[in-house]
Amino acid sequence: MKRLFSGSHAEASEAYPVSHTDAAWQAKLTPAQFHVLRRHGTERAGTSPLNAEKRSGIFICAGCGQPVFDAATKFESGTGWPSFYAPLEGGIGTTEDRSLFMTRTEVHCSQCGGHLGHVFPDGPRPTGLRYCMNGVALAFTPKT
Repeated sequence: MKRLFSGSHAEASEAYPVSHTDAAWQAKLTPAQFHVLRRHGTERAGTSPLNAEKRSGIFICAGCGQPVFDAATKFESGTGWPSFYAPLEGGIGTTEDRSLFMTRTEVHCSQCGGHLGHVFPDGPRPTGLRYCMNGVALAFTPKT
């Protein structure tokens, strides 16, 4: 199945290993998760409990469970969204996002194509990148 971008995003399609119909995604996700993951929405800054998460563990895509970030790469960006300086290898993909009258780099899950957030070139060392993620698009699995 192919994922189609909708709303203010340019129409594009790409096949992902995990795919569902919109109705199946709506049944699986909360309304907020569906809005962000499947409709490229953004949660309000400062609303995600994951922004304050400090334990060791792995952040996964809330849509399909794909591991996307190690908690060791999380940092406090001051933006109000969970931020990371590097993704897990193979966990994410990126696309050009030309919505909102600007060009940004969208970050999506490599397994289901769910919208996670955007990446910016103003992060800390060692990468200099800031992966600014919507907390509602993620879940956290603490290290046991």
